[in-house]
Amino acid sequence: MSQPAQGPCDEAVVRGGAPALPCAAATQRWVLACAILGSSMAFVDGTVVNVALPSIQHDLRATAFEAQWVVESYALFLASLILVGGALGDRFGRRRIYALGVAIFLLASLGCALSRNVWELVLARGVQGIGAALLVPGSLALISASFPQSERGHAIGVWSAASAVTAAIGPVLGGFLVDRYSWSWAFLINVPLAMAVLAIAKWRVPESRGAAADAPLDVAGALLATVALGALVFAFIEGPARGWRSIAVVFAWAAAAAGAIGFFAVELRRRSPMLPLKLFRNRDFAGANLLTLLLYAALGGGLFFFPLTLIQAQGYGAAAAGAALLPFIAVMSALSGQAGRLVDRYGPRPALIAGPLVAAAGFAGLALPGIGGSYWTSYFPAVVVLGLGMSLTVAPLTTTVMNAVGPEMAGVASGVNNAVSRSAALLAVAVFGLAVAAWFNARLDQALPTLGATTEWIEAVRSQSARLGALQAPQGTDAPLANELHRVVEGAYIGGFRLVMVLSAGLAVLSAVMAALFIAARSPR
Repeated sequence: MSQPAQGPCDEAVVRGGAPALPCAAATQRWVLACAILGSSMAFVDGTVVNVALPSIQHDLRATAFEAQWVVESYALFLASLILVGGALGDRFGRRRIYALGVAIFLLASLGCALSRNVWELVLARGVQGIGAALLVPGSLALISASFPQSERGHAIGVWSAASAVTAAIGPVLGGFLVDRYSWSWAFLINVPLAMAVLAIAKWRVPESRGAAADAPLDVAGALLATVALGALVFAFIEGPARGWRSIAVVFAWAAAAAGAIGFFAVELRRRSPMLPLKLFRNRDFAGANLLTLLLYAALGGGLFFFPLTLIQAQGYGAAAAGAALLPFIAVMSALSGQAGRLVDRYGPRPALIAGPLVAAAGFAGLALPGIGGSYWTSYFPAVVVLGLGMSLTVAPLTTTVMNAVGPEMAGVASGVNNAVSRSAALLAVAVFGLAVAAWFNARLDQALPTLGATTEWIEAVRSQSARLGALQAPQGTDAPLANELHRVVEGAYIGGFRLVMVLSAGLAVLSAVMAALFIAARSPR
């Protein structure tokens, strides 16, 4: 392997942002490869475990609650610490913190594969989340520090496209390994990837730090941010399962509020805060994060219910439901790089207005199909339109966030935007879940008296209403009545799904409005 040509960013640690001259092209390619491979591990591991979960639950004899926490312990620590992870990279070195995150992720993946019971696995998954919180914001910070602003949009577009491809391949590869060998292999696939990333980071990626690298660490801010985000995520995760008025959930809401208030109070008073609140005075930064909040709420909430609807109301199998979003991934992977080039040439504002509007049309299209019909004529066109809208949006949005603050605070900017997007998706799933349940129960209560069944039978059905589309006829129900109930359940669930898609379309339109109001126009180069 030949040594890449030396550039100014190869010589020494870059302080205060990007070097005066851009990195050599060969170095930039290594940085991009390192960022893609590392972040892909975190993205894939967030989804591949869903494929392995049935096997994990069977082999480790886990309850449904325990299996749920195999997924959620990862999400909890990732969302809680992602803002801190970005700030640590700016302060102590982005390559150093990124590599530390990859190393933690590697060791935790081995811990997952070797777990002998479900709670060992839950613990190891939590440690994986800590590693991911260090590496996810670091991947974009490395790109921002190594590419000049005129090339950053295309680089982030390539990063987005590659991430979309790995997100599609990961669950497929994981499913193959689980079926052929065991669920442990769903975690062991991270080992060679992590080793490759660590090697590239050590020998090919220049170090960089933010402008405040020598300032004292904001320990209080870091702790309060972790408490606020962690409690918020816990409330979103546990609210639907335990009930929104349960003691644990109410306490989590209180802790999130107290942590947030304390965080902002500390950051306003510190001379070198972890998150300088003056960043939000920048209209591009504030507008991009408002857009992120609205659009990723639409995307996270909408795509959570899409496969469930295909399985529970349309009769798709699990594999077919998973494959239904492959056109979305294909469009994203094909067009994200080109969208990044458009940003470099024309600025992000046109794409950030047009993209969410196209995505809104995709969400609206998903609300149209009824029960039955071919996927190719019902959902496929809308999935493609949604993919086109997100392709126009993702790279310009990320580029806007990173360019708004400059490379000197790239880690913090990436951490903030990731925290916003993940919290938005969790909030949307919780709120949309309430909306679907309300719609479903109203339609069920309206239809049940018309079926001519006994009061006891109706009450037995109503007692299962929390299962929504998975509701089953009580044991002993005759076939005609069971078929009628199945028709009612499908119709009620499809109606709830349509409501979610309309809400998602509305949020996407609002995100386009945020872009029009906040994102500055740029003169074409």
